[in-house]
Amino acid sequence: MEPATQSWNAARYARTARFVADFGEALLDMLAPRSGERILDLGCGDGALTQRIAARGADVVGVDSAPDMVAAAKARGLDARVIDGEALDFTCAFDAVFSNAAMHWMRQPDKVIAGVRQALKPGGRFVAEFGGEGNIDALVRALVAALGRRGLDGRACDPWYFPGPGEYRARLEAHGFTVDSIALFPRPTPLPGSLGDWLDTFAGAFLNAAPEAERQAIKDEVADAMRADHCDADGRWTVAYVRLRLAAHL
Repeated sequence: MEPATQSWNAARYARTARFVADFGEALLDMLAPRSGERILDLGCGDGALTQRIAARGADVVGVDSAPDMVAAAKARGLDARVIDGEALDFTCAFDAVFSNAAMHWMRQPDKVIAGVRQALKPGGRFVAEFGGEGNIDALVRALVAALGRRGLDGRACDPWYFPGPGEYRARLEAHGFTVDSIALFPRPTPLPGSLGDWLDTFAGAFLNAAPEAERQAIKDEVADAMRADHCDADGRWTVAYVRLRLAAHL
């Protein structure tokens, strides 16, 4: 079975997922960009955080593999480029690399880390946060089960990489980084709308594996499976995110 693909729509993302950039503020403080620095935003999306880095005086370049998201970032006046995070081609170009909520979409972590290392100047720093071990476990199980009832291999559709801190520390150190901090932490995240909106935005790799006529039923089944533990009496949904946050330097 060929895995289905995730596609990105910048307008839908802005409507249903603005919390991603809002939660990135703490990571931005960890980055502490300074005037005159050159910084790479890896997986910049629509540029919401890229713009905030630039507002602190840094010269920032955003890269993302999704053309629609890059177009939205360019519309903010940013230097944004369509580049795959597993195929970075910069050399000694940046004082820091920053990445928020993007690297769990990159299934070849060693290629990502090697590209980050090559992009950094000597002594450069790497600050990132993304989905870690245990992230959205119940949601993934519900998606896999819904596809399985239709004879589809949901595990083969899974587009995510959610490592633990021990594994990722070892990868960083193998590429020559000194790890200053790395931690896994839960971050239950209230959604601005329905779980179906979240699934439309983030779970396309699963939904697109099924015929279009089946997708609403899959979303309904996933919501039914998740409701007791993830939806309150007023219909407000919360997703059980677990994040891996790190700071490292060369």
